[in-house]
Amino acid sequence: MNMKREDVRNIAIIAHVDHGKTTLVDELLKQSGVFRANQEVQERVMDSNDIERERGITILSKNTAVYYKNTKINIIDTPGHADFGGEVERVLKMVNGVILVVDAFEGAMPQTKFVLKKALELNLDVICCINKVDREEARPNEVIDEVLELLMELDANDKQLDCPFIFASAKAGWAARSLDDERVNMVPLFETILDYIPAPEGDPEKPTQVLISTIDYNEYVGRIGVGKVDNGSLKVNQEVALVNAHDPDKFKKVKISKLYEFDGLNKVEVNEAQIGSIVAISGIADIHIGDTLCSPEHPEPIPFQKISEPTLSMNFIVNDSPFAGQEGKYVTSRHLRDRLFRELNTDVSLRVEETESADMFKVCGRGELHLSVLIENMRREGYEFAVSKAEVLYKEDENGKKLEPMELVYVDVPDEFSGAVIEKLSMRKGELLNMNPSGTGYTRLEFSIPSRGLIGYRDEFMTDTKGNGILNQLFDGYGPYKGDIQYRTMGSLIAFETGEAVAYGLFNAQERGLLFIGPGERVYSGMVVGQNPKNLDIEVNVCKRKQLTNTRASGSDDALKLTPPKVMSLEQALEFIDTDELLEVTPEHLRIRKKILDPLQRKRSGFNKTKK
Repeated sequence: MNMKREDVRNIAIIAHVDHGKTTLVDELLKQSGVFRANQEVQERVMDSNDIERERGITILSKNTAVYYKNTKINIIDTPGHADFGGEVERVLKMVNGVILVVDAFEGAMPQTKFVLKKALELNLDVICCINKVDREEARPNEVIDEVLELLMELDANDKQLDCPFIFASAKAGWAARSLDDERVNMVPLFETILDYIPAPEGDPEKPTQVLISTIDYNEYVGRIGVGKVDNGSLKVNQEVALVNAHDPDKFKKVKISKLYEFDGLNKVEVNEAQIGSIVAISGIADIHIGDTLCSPEHPEPIPFQKISEPTLSMNFIVNDSPFAGQEGKYVTSRHLRDRLFRELNTDVSLRVEETESADMFKVCGRGELHLSVLIENMRREGYEFAVSKAEVLYKEDENGKKLEPMELVYVDVPDEFSGAVIEKLSMRKGELLNMNPSGTGYTRLEFSIPSRGLIGYRDEFMTDTKGNGILNQLFDGYGPYKGDIQYRTMGSLIAFETGEAVAYGLFNAQERGLLFIGPGERVYSGMVVGQNPKNLDIEVNVCKRKQLTNTRASGSDDALKLTPPKVMSLEQALEFIDTDELLEVTPEHLRIRKKILDPLQRKRSGFNKTKK
């Protein structure tokens, strides 16, 4: 018989990027007494990874738990970026309700729609939290209308349509049920969670069932499965069977060696967990996302939704440049292979395939951000390798027609730049679906565009809108192939010889275009040192020194004026490289290079291409 476990609530916090999810969790942790009064707490304490802290984004979903009035509230903080949508989809299986955080100025954004749709499909109850109400330009009442419209558009049921609205400022640490209420603390939000989010249900008498929704990885204990106890109970030393709804042949008897529950930011060892508890289980080597732990006598797997397929691929290649092995700690193909396959332990949306060459691996992911975060993590760990330009993954329909991934793109730009954006995206096969002036000097544009049309566009977009535009994209399934797109209208400036760049050589080279390097940097033949505004590759000699003669004209040796080089970030470099180039990634440098370093062979291969 099913029973409710009233002393537990399981919720996830979902929202668009930057609407304040992680900051809200910080406040809930602080005000529930998780930290001692004098304890110093980092901001955004849930973002544990360096990259998350630097970029201010959440990449991995995190579990935590707080206590309020003898009730344990398990909270899952989820990422907002579309590239990490796979993280959001699966953690929603563990909860009974969500807090939808919406920025009081920006309102409902594309990703708000994406994460809310997933929650409504699973029949989860929603609490809507309008955050950042204390912003000057906040418009909370209009935002409520936007959220209600969105709920109707997504076919919400009556209870979901009747969801409670809470007004908050996570940064200032208060929540209120109406705009006129006192602004003291988070109690109104805690109370709403207890009143409105249903307690988890299950049958404690039935055989054990636990669905694994997340995998954590720890070098000391290996894989850790995280999931919710749906039925029965789970004890240390209990023998259970590992099964999977999508893989009927899987059946493996394992023993629970260690069991943890979440308490604040820590995992606490427990001997037994009841229905509704979110637990972490270590000691099972072969545990994967989507597996169910159940009693060996009654193996009943819980169905699990399929994770979104990857849409982009990149080749990761062993570094073979003249400077290979000088900066990285891990440089061989075995190192690269082990590291990429280890990433599959925790990242469900990633695919890694071996190729005909032992030195090259094809890595498929959900988007440029998804893959660039992996590249950045690897270079910080001391890996050295090269990557190729991102390419989209095509499919074929039943008639053998080529299909490609499509995206819906929402662009908010100041009115005067909308023409430039429409022109650029149309050149990249984008189709303008909608255009709404917002009245505040901004226009919102909606496009349908092939995913490959966005590769390398973000940097250009920032330049075209003088840094004032906001671009959001959402995967929109596969559509018919839209024809060829010219990616880059600029050529590369290529170093002519190996050596050290000197001011004299750079001064002569800068007439040809924009340089990426300054004096004193080491270069090699075939390395790209700048961009040429014409669509031509030009070789330049940046190592050339001035010939010294014994007669000097006065003034001829005045200091050479060098234009500051354009120093690229990892994303910009990935966007810049062309199909015949690679990005060499080491812990200390990012270098762009031609795939074929030898100038003669390069010309030959170019000549053969034009003949074909």
